[in-house]
Amino acid sequence: MIAVLTKEARVASVVDKIQVFLNELAVDAVEERVVEYVIREVNNGRNLTDTLTDPYVKNRLSEVRLAKVLETPEVITAIEEQIAQSFKTRDFGLLS
Repeated sequence: MIAVLTKEARVASVVDKIQVFLNELAVDAVEERVVEYVIREVNNGRNLTDTLTDPYVKNRLSEVRLAKVLETPEVITAIEEQIAQSFKTRDFGLLS
């Protein structure tokens, strides 16, 4: 009977690991969609702060996950482009 419990424990451990993997995969998919959304909105001229406080973003990511999204190269590139555009047009959003 001890061998059966050990086998059951091993099966439970494998099931737990699969569940963790699937949860992480789902979270990664959500993060990817939010990255695409942030990039699209910033490229369309929307202010980054407004985009990050948008309910679409806030309802899908914790602050920790949002910080991870902000570190992605694609988002950083979009932010850099927005900053460059602000310098070209001399519109820094200070008079809004």
